[in-house]
Amino acid sequence: MRAYTSLLGHVLGSHPEIDGYYEMHRSYAQADDLDRQLAHYAAHDALKPTGRMLFDKLLHNDYTLNLALPELADAAILTTLRAPAATLPSIVALFADKRRDDPYATPAGAAGYYVDRLAALADFATRHPRRYFYFDADTLLGGTPRLFAALERWLGLASPLAGEYRRFARTGVAGAGD
Repeated sequence: MRAYTSLLGHVLGSHPEIDGYYEMHRSYAQADDLDRQLAHYAAHDALKPTGRMLFDKLLHNDYTLNLALPELADAAILTTLRAPAATLPSIVALFADKRRDDPYATPAGAAGYYVDRLAALADFATRHPRRYFYFDADTLLGGTPRLFAALERWLGLASPLAGEYRRFARTGVAGAGD
């Protein structure tokens, strides 16, 4: 959370091979969860005729990603982190604007979220080595050409990612990311 994932989602979702761009707030614990993801996305946005991947953001520890599912055997998983010095004030500001009594609207609550998320990502990396592509979030802003080239290879894209992106049906909609 607060690691430019909305920006990345829009860049990826603007590519002809990738459908999806936002946080769907769902788990992938059973095979039919993928069908529900596709139906949820198609209810708001038209699927691309050249689309072969469907993007979602799992920003929170309460969503399950069951990589033992055969349907997820070829899942391309991207992970990114933003340094705590920038992330924590951003989390506090985001949640303070929503509800001042939200636990993440305090520095302690935001730090607790960040630490818990780091622990979950470290556990994921330990259990699933070589199943994910990691990059520092700031690379999206400061090392874009090299990052895009690496992502293109990792995702097996036939054409390059573009620095421009489009707006979609749920861009800016509450609950779908920033």
